[in-house]
Amino acid sequence: MWSGNLKTALASLRSAKWRSLLTMLGIIIGVSSVVTVVSLGEGLKQQVVGQIHTLGSDVLTVRPGKLVSDGSARQSLNLLAFLSTSTLSEQDVLTVSKLPQVSTAVPINFVTNSAAGGEQQLDNVSVLGTDAQLNDLLRPKMDSGAFFTPENANDDVAVIGSTIAAHLYNGSNPLGHPISILGRDFIIHGVLAPSAGGLVTIQQSDLNSTVFLPFGPAKNLVDNRTNISQILIKAKPGVNPDTAVAEIRKVLLQNRGGSEDFSVLKQQQLLELTGKVVNKATGFVTGLAAVALLVGGIGVMDIMLVSVSERTREIGIRKAIGATNRQILSQFLTEGLVVTIGGGFIGILVSLMIFGFLRLYTGLEPVINVSVMILAVSVSIAVGIVFSVVPALKAARKHPIDALRG
Repeated sequence: MWSGNLKTALASLRSAKWRSLLTMLGIIIGVSSVVTVVSLGEGLKQQVVGQIHTLGSDVLTVRPGKLVSDGSARQSLNLLAFLSTSTLSEQDVLTVSKLPQVSTAVPINFVTNSAAGGEQQLDNVSVLGTDAQLNDLLRPKMDSGAFFTPENANDDVAVIGSTIAAHLYNGSNPLGHPISILGRDFIIHGVLAPSAGGLVTIQQSDLNSTVFLPFGPAKNLVDNRTNISQILIKAKPGVNPDTAVAEIRKVLLQNRGGSEDFSVLKQQQLLELTGKVVNKATGFVTGLAAVALLVGGIGVMDIMLVSVSERTREIGIRKAIGATNRQILSQFLTEGLVVTIGGGFIGILVSLMIFGFLRLYTGLEPVINVSVMILAVSVSIAVGIVFSVVPALKAARKHPIDALRG
C-alpha cells in the first residue's frame, strides 16, 4: 500500500512542480539554517579551544567589565559587560607586570579599524598596539618576515595579516613597503600566515585582518590615548594559576579604589565563557530558523488543503470503487511526508554547499555535525506528519456521493 501511495504522491507532486518546490522552500530554509548555525557555533568553539591549547594553561586574560557574577565562568553571564567601555590602563599593565607571580603582561590596545597601502583603503581591519612579547604568547606562524622585537619596539614598523597583504599588495611581497595608519606610514616588518579565526577568538580579532604595531608608536598615533581591550598575562613557571589570579585581582582593585569593573580569567574559564556566548547566539539564531520550519509546515498544510479541494472528484471516485478512509488518509499523509522529507534532505545539501563556500572564502570552519543533521531531518518528518494530518483527515472524511457531486 505504501509503495502505491508513494507513486501516487510523486505523480501528484510532478504534476505541479513549481507549487511543490515553493511548498518545500520553508522546510529547506529552516533545515539548512539550523544545521549551518549549529555547525558554525561548534566550529567557533573548536577554534577557541585550539587557541587556548596554543597559549597554554599558564596564560591569563584580563578583560574590561564584570563578565561573570563572581569571577567564575560557571556563574551567570553578563552580556552587557561585553559592550562596556574599557577602563584598563597602562598603569594596570605596569602594576601587574611587577608581580612576582607574573612573567609577562602584554596589552592589546585598539587603535583604529582602517589602513591604507598604495592606492587602496581598507576600513574593516583591526589595528592593534602591543608589545613584542605577544609573539611569545600567541606564537603566530609567519608567511614572511618576522614579528617586531624589543629592539625595534619604538620604530614605525608593522606586522600585517594575510588578508590585508592580499588586498593591498595583490600577491606581491609587502615586506619593506609602507602601510598608512591614520596618515602615518609604518614599514611592514612581517606578514602572518593565513589562520582560522573569527571575532570570537582569544585575541578578539581575526588575525588575517589585523595590523600589529609596537605599543609606543601606536599610542602616539592617537595623542597618547589608550583603549586597551585586554591584557594577556603569562604566569611564571611553577606558579599556581589560582594564586596568580588572586594577586592580579588584588592589585587591580587597588588601582581602582575597590571598584571591580574587570575580569581575570584562566584559559579554561575563558573557554567556558566563550562557549556560553556562542551557545546563546547559536540558540537565538536557531530559534529564528525553527520559526522558518514552523512556517514551512503551515505552508505544507495550506497547499495540502488546496490539493484536497482540487481533487475532490478523484477522492469520490476512489471511494466509490472501494477505497477506505484509512487508504485515503495514508495517501495524503504520504504526500505531505514526501514534501517535508524531500525539503529536509535538500536543506542538508544546501547547508553542505554553504559549508564549502565558508571554508573557501572566509576564515570560518564549520564543523559538520551528523547528529544535528539527523535531528533536523527528523523534525522535518514530524512537521510533515503534524501539518498533513488535518488535510488528510478532511480528505478521508469526504462522503463519496458529495465528493462525486462536487
